[in-house]
Amino acid sequence: QVQVVESGGGLVQPGGSLRLSCVASRNIFTDNNVAWYRQAPGEQRRRVGLMAIGGSTKYADFVKGRFTISRDNDKNTVSLQMNSLEPEDTAVYYCHVWGIGLDIWGQGTQVTVSS
Repeated sequence: QVQVVESGGGLVQPGGSLRLSCVASRNIFTDNNVAWYRQAPGEQRRRVGLMAIGGSTKYADFVKGRFTISRDNDKNTVSLQMNSLEPEDTAVYYCHVWGIGLDIWGQGTQVTVSS
């Protein structure tokens, strides 16, 4: 059964950058939609952005202009580049892949923005 695993989280100072990766056990990203979500303590999970099957992207207003989703088909990877990070970006970040016959989540990776 295909799985996705997130990595790249960590502690970063305000204004810094991180790059998260969502790696699949086989090539699933070209035929499915991919979204990044985040969940802060005590809050609901919120969608950060998504990349549709055709490669178009859409972002939440609170990250627009700072976060970018990209895809590397050769490496079965979708990445989330996060720049100009703010303390409010602190959360567990999840990768969600869905399409016909597929709906999977990763285990999440913690991002902490703090000085």
